[in-house]
Amino acid sequence: MGVVGNMIGLRPARANAVVALGAHCDDIAIGAGASLLTLCAARPGLRVDALVLSGGGTGREQEERAALGAFCPGADLRVTVLKIPDGRLPAHWDEAKNALEDLRATQPAPDLILAPWRGDAHQDHRGLAKLVPTVYRDHLALGYEIVKWDGDLGRPAVYHPLAEEVAEAKVRLLQEHYPSQRHRPWYDREAFLGLARIRGIECGACYAEAFHTTKLTIDLAGE
Repeated sequence: MGVVGNMIGLRPARANAVVALGAHCDDIAIGAGASLLTLCAARPGLRVDALVLSGGGTGREQEERAALGAFCPGADLRVTVLKIPDGRLPAHWDEAKNALEDLRATQPAPDLILAPWRGDAHQDHRGLAKLVPTVYRDHLALGYEIVKWDGDLGRPAVYHPLAEEVAEAKVRLLQEHYPSQRHRPWYDREAFLGLARIRGIECGACYAEAFHTTKLTIDLAGE
């Protein structure tokens, strides 16, 4: 961790491994796509382990693999997509928990975990968020947000300011790689850039991705 002005941040040069978790294909890209673009550009060869709980064996899995490849350029990317039915995570708790534990066994010490946040209104997002600290107890976990009709956006405490070109690239890649979602009324450029603009205002930037965290450890003596 490093301190710049009033911001405390993860230094990309010290990040060797990231775990990205999603309940559905496109969750990771919507919630943290710009942060992944930034991290992978700053740290070529960064290991990224992505686990998605639903969509396996469908066209959505193909979309997800192509999208994450684009959002993690130059990374050592490993993607796993399971077949838990959409909207049924609570009934498949053991399968989801076992998948996280299997991932932990292969990647025990990630520098950063990106996952949904516990206040998300969608039961699959919320369920995954609650599983994370039961498997990764001593890790920096950031809960991303996904705008939707539920009106469940909260008050995040962690911000990642984005260069304008990175915010634009995120929106372009979302539109390019998830054609199955384009019919949704909330899945458009205005929604994604609008939220990024609001979060940017909140942290003194043009655009930003924002995250929630329940625990954060800082090293004030570090170089």
